[in-house]
Amino acid sequence: MAEVKCSKCGAQINYEAGDRFARCSYCDTQIYIDRSGAGFYYIMPYFIDEANAQGVFKRWAAGSAMAKDLDKLARVVSIKKQYFPVYMFKRDAQGKEKVFVEPARSTTLPGLHSLKVPAGDIKIFDQNYKADAELVKPDIDMTAYLPKLEGTAKEQALLYFPLWLLSYQFDGKQYDLVIDGSSGETFVADFPARKAAPYLMLAAAAFAVFLLEGMFGLLLSAIISVFAWVIMVPLAILTAPFVFIGAYMIVRRY
Repeated sequence: MAEVKCSKCGAQINYEAGDRFARCSYCDTQIYIDRSGAGFYYIMPYFIDEANAQGVFKRWAAGSAMAKDLDKLARVVSIKKQYFPVYMFKRDAQGKEKVFVEPARSTTLPGLHSLKVPAGDIKIFDQNYKADAELVKPDIDMTAYLPKLEGTAKEQALLYFPLWLLSYQFDGKQYDLVIDGSSGETFVADFPARKAAPYLMLAAAAFAVFLLEGMFGLLLSAIISVFAWVIMVPLAILTAPFVFIGAYMIVRRY
């Protein structure tokens, strides 16, 4: 049997060797324990429900960098809630408080090193809080991050972060998207991007046309001097609509 002080009231808490969690019998606070000591055990509630998560995905899919009509053609295969464990380190760095967030679980999910913890939104995770999603267990100790953290420790905690894990299919391929369940921020590692080649071809063609017109104008000015502009201006006016029509067709198609 081992003992640790409660991070909230300072009372002694008895726990078995190997336990990751213990509860204070005085203030009922649940404590997270690892080799670096005891820390608070927090959870952040969901502010984005499933319908809003679907809406976040649709707005993201309609972005200018995404494949054409991704928001209309993508088929959502699955969407689920998951509380993902992260470590929150509050540090005093040269008189300023800095907060660092690091994953407490090995993962290939994108964006989990970039999570932000809004002030005032986290709750102490005790028996009064009813989690309505899967709680992923940590498999990384806090000690793995301590040597690289700036400043001196003020508080360290295990925090369960609310995520929506969404998978969708587009053009025969499946993609994954992570949505922050508190802010609606999206994280992706791969996504179907809008094709760039048609736009590059249009730009190259327009450049070539106007370059030829410019060279033709220089040749005319050398031959007929001041009257060259009488020919070149109408020619440029006639060329411009074709360039715009080509651009419009490419935007509509790609």
